[in-house]
Amino acid sequence: MANKKPWLLYALITTLFWGVWGAYTETSQYPGTIIYVIWAITMVIPALFALKSISWKPETDKKSILYGTIIGFLGAGGQLILFTGAIANGPAYLIFPIISLSPVITILLSLFFLKEKASSRGWVGIILALIAIPFLSYQAPDNNITHGLLWLAFALLVFLAWGLQAFFMKMANNRMRAESIFFYMTITGLLLAPVAFYMTNNATLAKLTWNWRLIGYTAMIQILNAAGALTLVYAFRYGKAIIVSPLTNAVAPVITVIISLILYKTMPDNIILVGMVLSVTSMFVLAFEDS
Repeated sequence: MANKKPWLLYALITTLFWGVWGAYTETSQYPGTIIYVIWAITMVIPALFALKSISWKPETDKKSILYGTIIGFLGAGGQLILFTGAIANGPAYLIFPIISLSPVITILLSLFFLKEKASSRGWVGIILALIAIPFLSYQAPDNNITHGLLWLAFALLVFLAWGLQAFFMKMANNRMRAESIFFYMTITGLLLAPVAFYMTNNATLAKLTWNWRLIGYTAMIQILNAAGALTLVYAFRYGKAIIVSPLTNAVAPVITVIISLILYKTMPDNIILVGMVLSVTSMFVLAFEDS
């Protein structure tokens, strides 16, 4: 199946990397902005492997640079907005279900502009995945008071950015190499790193523990995110955006929940369990879809 469907292999590798990353990323002692900086630096490692595979010659024409930077800024910018805007101003239990539905944007744009199609069985898998995603993103409400609706504006921006990123990733793969796309994603991620560092609260910075052990531990976790981003680009190269996007977004949280269950020995909420069943079902359905 892997040889006949490379998109599926790369998509499942992405979900594995992101699932493990999701389970361990909260164990880092650093705030989101600093984690972003470390993540941006770890992007260099898979980027070097990608560049080596194309003899260090990424596409440098204007259109390739434009597509690459758009994809990079939408992804990295969305992550910055999430940590510094949405989560800082609103409840995570409402923010993550909204953001998790970004594949809806990808699917709609791919249907209308890329003319992608799926079989009836494929659509069953897509719909199951879309239903599963917000279930898997569920977090129990807390007693934090939310002031205004600024968090909702930020959450919608991230929702739009990540949906558009996946669409442009597929569109770019139709005209340039996946390795070049990831190269520009790395560059844009690094360009935003100083912004993330500057946005870190000074009082928070003063309290941080800076040592190579903690930095190395955080980097080991974040490189899973970076490597998953590379295999995601490959998944979009070979597969349809309407299949790859909901599949990767639905299955990765299942892996995170399972690992968290082993680590913390805490049963997930019933809502999350329903999402896990839906997600695994969608994975098996989509695995037999031609993409």
